[in-house]
Amino acid sequence: MAAVAIQAILYFTKLETKDEVKVIFLFHIIGLVLELYKTSPEVGSWSYPEDGIFKISTVPLYSGFMYAAVGGYISQAWKIFKLELINYKHYIISVLLCLLIYINFFTNHYIYDFRLFLIVAVFIFFWKTKVYFTVITKKLEMPMNLAFLLIAFFIWVAENISTYLGAWKYPNQIHEWTVVSTNKITSWFLMVIISFILVAYLKHFKKDVLKKS
Repeated sequence: MAAVAIQAILYFTKLETKDEVKVIFLFHIIGLVLELYKTSPEVGSWSYPEDGIFKISTVPLYSGFMYAAVGGYISQAWKIFKLELINYKHYIISVLLCLLIYINFFTNHYIYDFRLFLIVAVFIFFWKTKVYFTVITKKLEMPMNLAFLLIAFFIWVAENISTYLGAWKYPNQIHEWTVVSTNKITSWFLMVIISFILVAYLKHFKKDVLKKS
């Protein structure tokens, strides 16, 4: 309820546009579907042990907002830091890469996990891509792949805090809390790509299309 209220405030105060809200909502749905699959009894990658009112099957609705928060962060960062992408081409190919990443999150329990190959593909695809951002008045730059890694790392830090406080638990944390495996950084690295591609459509690709038209 708090997350819905915050979203409403952001929209009505024009801190977020209608298009931004739609993109964030889409990422909410993408995350919620993934959560329903990963927490199912057949898969059991993690669990939400506590009872809840706002819950769909095994998943509390706030889990979708956690994914949406990643999209919201990228969207706001794009605006606040005046992000500019250099050498970001072939948007359609990046969408296909995004789809392969999402599909692999589902299929890796039944067939080979292509995660490492997908990470290599991401590094190759964004190898020449740089992001320019402005801090107050100073314009700085960073390789796009490094930006993905940093976002994934800090999500992993937040994940450790969340599991410590009992927001959800991995199988090895049921009886006693332990640090979340660093392997999860690779999962978040790939998940960040999905969020980035969605926001990039709105902030970069769609903007360019409108300019040309």
